[in-house]
Amino acid sequence: MMGAMRRFALYGLGLLLASALALTYTTTGRAKADSRVSHTCSATDHAFLDTARTNMAAIDLWGQEYLDGDMGAGDVAAESARAAKIVGSTAPTDPSLAQARTLLVAMFAEYRNAMEQRSKHRDSGDQIYHAYALANFAHNVLAKAAPALDKRGCDVSALI
Repeated sequence: MMGAMRRFALYGLGLLLASALALTYTTTGRAKADSRVSHTCSATDHAFLDTARTNMAAIDLWGQEYLDGDMGAGDVAAESARAAKIVGSTAPTDPSLAQARTLLVAMFAEYRNAMEQRSKHRDSGDQIYHAYALANFAHNVLAKAAPALDKRGCDVSALI
């Protein structure tokens, strides 16, 4: 009876060690494989770039109109919410563009929050700071991916 239990415990320990070894091998193998990003330049990537480019230009225009007094803060907030929704509805297949999309949607949302604060005559400094930080993160992602994307036909220079 003791021999059977000892054998069962040894088999269990062997399975546990084999599982740990396999898990270690798998995770380190994936880390090495994922260290190089495989870029694409699909039709949906082009659609994202066009959409992001248009909405970035529009938000610059809205911000300038707000500063000139031609548009209210609430209007700019609504336009920023629309821009976040429009850019968020795109589906780039390239991993860097997908990451930039997430950052741009968050940037538009923070800009909307800032303009909502301004429409209530409150301080919007934190939200503006967050919006600019998100824009800088998106810039860094796109600048790093730009050479590889350019080789595949995706020009991200307008977003950098």
